[in-house]
Amino acid sequence: MKFKGSFINVFLSIYILFSGVAYSVDKAATKPEVTPIPKARQFITEHKGRFNDQNISYTATAGETYLKDKNGKETASIFTFAYTKNEKKQQNRPVTFIWNGGPGSASTWLHMGAFGPKRVKVPSDAQFPGTPPYPILDTPESILDVSDLVFIDPVGTGFSRALGEHKGKEFWGLQQDAASMAEFIRTWITANGRWNSPRFLLGESYGTTRAAAVAKILEKDLSISLNGIIFVSQALDYQGSTPYVKDNIISHITYLPTMAAAAVYHDKIKPKPENLESFLSQARLFATDELMPALFKGNTLDARTKTHIRDRLAYFTGLTPSYIDRAQLRIQGFHFAKELLRDKGLTIGLLDARYTVDEVDDLNSTPDHDAGGAIAPAFNAALMSYIRSDLGVTWDRTYLAPADDELSDQWSWRTAPPNSAWEPTYVNTAHDLSKALRINPALKVMVASGYYDLVTPFFDAEYTLNRHGIKAEQIQYHYYQGGHAMYVNETARVDLLKDTRLFIQQQTRRN
Repeated sequence: MKFKGSFINVFLSIYILFSGVAYSVDKAATKPEVTPIPKARQFITEHKGRFNDQNISYTATAGETYLKDKNGKETASIFTFAYTKNEKKQQNRPVTFIWNGGPGSASTWLHMGAFGPKRVKVPSDAQFPGTPPYPILDTPESILDVSDLVFIDPVGTGFSRALGEHKGKEFWGLQQDAASMAEFIRTWITANGRWNSPRFLLGESYGTTRAAAVAKILEKDLSISLNGIIFVSQALDYQGSTPYVKDNIISHITYLPTMAAAAVYHDKIKPKPENLESFLSQARLFATDELMPALFKGNTLDARTKTHIRDRLAYFTGLTPSYIDRAQLRIQGFHFAKELLRDKGLTIGLLDARYTVDEVDDLNSTPDHDAGGAIAPAFNAALMSYIRSDLGVTWDRTYLAPADDELSDQWSWRTAPPNSAWEPTYVNTAHDLSKALRINPALKVMVASGYYDLVTPFFDAEYTLNRHGIKAEQIQYHYYQGGHAMYVNETARVDLLKDTRLFIQQQTRRN
């Protein structure tokens, strides 16, 4: 006789066989109990504000939207902060879906730094933001006058979680994340009667990677048309923003203009250029027309040309010719952050090269930590204070910012099914954007870049979006005197909001 099942079931079968005792095993009883899924939480408050010289009454809805599978079973809770203007024809009003990046970042930065109705104030000149309390101010420049705003926290960030038997890992991946965000948008516009509203996506950093992938899903698979996409610190093709890969020639080209901007800011270019934009145009031309061919030639480059390239690199970067010689003309972006002010014992920021920090080890080749990250405590403190005092969010659930500590290690960058062959490559969703733009020729993209961003350099945005079959007339470039989160600079923040408002108005104007 053959027995199937676990050891305990086999033992019981033998016992029954020889004892004649009637016995049955309740397999269902051995399954772990699943906690019932509670009703989605909603915190709704009414507000008034003045935006772009308009008095606006609006509703703030901080709450969960449940994603469901094809059988109607809940899979995940997506928590959002939605600001909707109180008006009769709400179904025709533009709505902008906003997320940050990471992957693994909640929407805190864009919410409390620029686009929300309230913002935290940090020093505009890249100084240390100090200690609590941090000022929380009105944002009269917010685009709430031209669009409703939905700030989204993906699964594993903020209050968003997987539900029931589902695990966060199911949503942590390049394709999985994009699919869940696209499904959220479809669910939200259905629940709120906004199918005929003009729609925009606005993402920062990895949020632009996500936006391109989501745009393709919406346009191609879900028949949901978009009016526009706003990229803040573009990151679609990672080759141009990955300076730490030793043989990545492209990053040496895309990073050079940002290095030049940082060198000017820290007075390392002598004489100081009278016009930054003109100087950076020269840096672009040198990078593409001279540096790239030289690096491509490698050790076949003749001595005279090598000396010329070295001296021009020294001019544009503010580094010494001897250092550039030792680097073999290949100035790695993160090495530059440590080297530029080494003579002063300072390291410049990666997210924002305007920031500096005095690190313990001045001999390291790369920064020990990012000086630009000093503003994070101010943003977190301001958000948690604001949502409790103004939005009435009283919940014992932990707001994950940073994200779930398992998210980063479990994130999947695969673009092929798990059981199929796959050769790793640079992440690149520019092809997704190109597809969406071809499907919807009226769709346009606004690209916002900070001059001092050593994580997603502005020249990489140009390099990426000028290729991949993307039409030039569908892309608009804007540049700001800031870094990755350029909106911490007050002038850049106001200009960013102004440019975004004009872009939304342009893309919702009827012919």
